[in-house]
Amino acid sequence: MQLHISPSMRSITISRSASIGNNINSVTNGSIDLMKIKVAARHISYRTIFHTFLLLAFLFPFLFILTALVTLEGVDKCSSLDCLGRRIGPGFLRRSDDSGRLFGDFYKILNQVSTEKLPDGLLLPDSFDQLVSGLKSKQYDVKTFAFMLRGTMEKFEREIKESKFSELLNKHFAASAIPKGIHCLSLRLTDEYSSNAHARKQLPSPELLPLLSDNSYHHFVLSTDNILAASVVVTSTVQSSLIPEKIVFHIITDKKTYAGMHSWFALNPIPAIIEVKGLHQFDWLTRENVPVLEAVENHKGIRDYYHGNHIVGSNLSETTPHKFASKLQARSPRYISLLNHIRIYLPEMFPNLNKAVFLDDDIVVQRDLSPLWDIDLKGKVNGAVETCKGEDTWVMSKRFRNYFNFSHPLIAKNLDPNECAWAYGMNIFDLRAWRKKNIRDIYHFWLKENLKSNLTMWKLGTLPPALIAFKGYVHPIDPSWHMLGLGYQDKTDIEAVKKAAVIHYNGDSKPWSDIGFEHLRPVWTKYVDYSNDFIRNCHIMES
Repeated sequence: MQLHISPSMRSITISRSASIGNNINSVTNGSIDLMKIKVAARHISYRTIFHTFLLLAFLFPFLFILTALVTLEGVDKCSSLDCLGRRIGPGFLRRSDDSGRLFGDFYKILNQVSTEKLPDGLLLPDSFDQLVSGLKSKQYDVKTFAFMLRGTMEKFEREIKESKFSELLNKHFAASAIPKGIHCLSLRLTDEYSSNAHARKQLPSPELLPLLSDNSYHHFVLSTDNILAASVVVTSTVQSSLIPEKIVFHIITDKKTYAGMHSWFALNPIPAIIEVKGLHQFDWLTRENVPVLEAVENHKGIRDYYHGNHIVGSNLSETTPHKFASKLQARSPRYISLLNHIRIYLPEMFPNLNKAVFLDDDIVVQRDLSPLWDIDLKGKVNGAVETCKGEDTWVMSKRFRNYFNFSHPLIAKNLDPNECAWAYGMNIFDLRAWRKKNIRDIYHFWLKENLKSNLTMWKLGTLPPALIAFKGYVHPIDPSWHMLGLGYQDKTDIEAVKKAAVIHYNGDSKPWSDIGFEHLRPVWTKYVDYSNDFIRNCHIMES
């Protein structure tokens, strides 16, 4: 066989000897043309042909070696390129095919063991290293390995969940406890009240007493047993006001805190009028007049619910950390404190006032609040920020269905689950309009019904009965007046915080506690006087 390339590179002829026979028509110089290829010069060059032959010369030895390997391995029965490729090696022709098939087979086994019971006596590894070591030493079959993988994942999931529940429970206890420094402050100030006449001086001074019922002043009501928190609320309100001399603060506290609270404001005067009163100083606030609240504090079932073991009776395997956190929040002991319910009696406590702003003790005022008295409530009683028009699940997306058990027939009959909720914490109350309504009686009725139903109508404190009692009497105010959720969400927008008139640390993470969010704490601590002797002696340090 001969290969002949014409000098002009326009034809290639492959020929063999003419001795095969004389009947072949095409004979040239003693040879017979087997194939004659004409090539157009425009389409193929000598350099292209040269490179092609060079590539073939490079590949032929490898092909010969691979063919020899297949033969030696006894795979000479392969009759297709696919068979050859599958035998030549995983890195050449077949890797994706085998890995896909292997994954499919393993997926079938995983799917099978997911519905079967784990074998008795299966020892699960405590770490990845133990798992690898066991595979090497014991050489498990694929199904046993799948069981081990499933069991290990379930074990770790349980441990993570239990750890999260423990974290939430510890956080709940930390939020319910009184920090050592704040307890010390109350004790030292109470002692000061008994030994220092200046700490016992009348608040306000006698000549200012008529201003306590003067409706030309801006009256704020604060109910708390936390002296440090009360000082921050009062200080921030006064410092943010354009006319602090027109502010009157009515601070209500319990009997045990009264002396300390009085001492603090007597010894730390501010340019506003301060009144401190204890619950024991309201003659009408008796068991006969407030039977439901007395029952809430003394009922054994209620005490057990709020102060008992929060794990007993809870099926943690069927709940999520988010739901568990919500249940713990609902069982905060502060919800059965009389100080938390006292706001429902504002018209009786201040019979001569027309309007008042009620503030919670976990707020900071950042803007002058005097314009609140100019808001036209349109005959309504309660000016409040609605909490159903935001996106976050903790605070600003709340409707009645988030607070009430609508499987209870009395709730389902009387309430709309889609009705918008509103917030306590900063409310402007029209006390004249309030006195014309039976809001307190409605509040008492629903508290009694919830007690009768063993707390199955709602779980969360004072807001649910207030949502019912003020139903139809709430006037929405601009959300910029009251920003909520700083005790829930560590990702709170700092810029939004700066713009709000009142920021509210509602939730467990109070700014005075160790579990407060560090980046939100400075907004509160800047109103604490850390140079004060009582604060320094109680080792209340700036974070």
